[in-house]
Amino acid sequence: MKREIPGTLTLNSALKIFFRDALRIAIYNPRQAISFISTLSWLGKAARKRSRWKKQGILVPPIIIFSITKECNLECKGCYAKAIPFKTTEELSIHKIKDIIDEAEYLGVSFFVIAGGEPLLRQDFFNITKEFPKIIFLIFTNGLLIDHNFISLLKRQRNVIPLISLEGNSEETDERRGDGIYEKLSSILNNLKSNGIFFGLSLTLTRSTFDILINRNFTERMNESGCRFFLYLEYTPIASGTEDWILTPSQREKVIDVLQKYRKEYKALFIAVPWDEMNVGGCLSAGRGFIHINAVGDVEPCPFAPFSDTNVGDSSLKVAMQSTLLAKIRNIPKLAIENGEGCILWKERNLVKSLLANDSN
Repeated sequence: MKREIPGTLTLNSALKIFFRDALRIAIYNPRQAISFISTLSWLGKAARKRSRWKKQGILVPPIIIFSITKECNLECKGCYAKAIPFKTTEELSIHKIKDIIDEAEYLGVSFFVIAGGEPLLRQDFFNITKEFPKIIFLIFTNGLLIDHNFISLLKRQRNVIPLISLEGNSEETDERRGDGIYEKLSSILNNLKSNGIFFGLSLTLTRSTFDILINRNFTERMNESGCRFFLYLEYTPIASGTEDWILTPSQREKVIDVLQKYRKEYKALFIAVPWDEMNVGGCLSAGRGFIHINAVGDVEPCPFAPFSDTNVGDSSLKVAMQSTLLAKIRNIPKLAIENGEGCILWKERNLVKSLLANDSN
């Protein structure tokens, strides 16, 4: 994005700017550009739907983060998903997932962020995404299952955007994800580029990888490899023993300046969480901007805050969005303030747990 989002901008406006910039970047890829044009049209319609629901006392967020499976084909160090326990082992059926997305469209959800586990392990999910061509599905993936068949699918479904996780160069990526992973991903990135696929990278900033991930040489090399979306995520130390992975204050202070430079210099989108959340009012969890649905259907404020009083396996999405827990979180101002060291809800988890306990009284 070439322009910084001012602090007074609403989330709806910020989303429009983001996808307009995505359209600008994809302008030489006609099929991808058409998909983004369709998304821009949907953003306005979706926002009007949400406005109507809000007048009825129902807050519908523009974004749903949906972890469609807890299974994964890797055992990465520091994985937050592996560190979070589940109440049950039974994942949502593909039919239920379809019903949830169908209802989300009806309610006015703008787009989905799809996570896991490894979402590409549920290939049946992509029979659903083709039925919602105006909704963008950002897929967080380790990338290893992106083969010839999946690339063919991406050519047909331009609303599906893979975000591939990298930890840096070969040393950093292989250290966290396994020997030989970086080399495999380098080949996959080349295949995506050669097939004209719009894709991004998910880059988790830790204390030890920070200088590598924001380095100009790394950024330029990844951009030349075809990456058109750089998503930087601050590490949250949910996994035990990773507390020293969190960024230092001086590292955190550098992020905004680096992003401003890169947005001007590279033909790519640059987003950093939680830094860009501050431009639209603070932490967007608990329905302020997004909710999280985990693999077994629990509706949570955030992927890093595994607390829930509602399950979409037992209720409609509309009912779930009226969660008492989510409303209580939204009414506590300090739970919207990001001040470093990862997710504010995880840092204040004892407070969030107390809200959940009060719900059961």
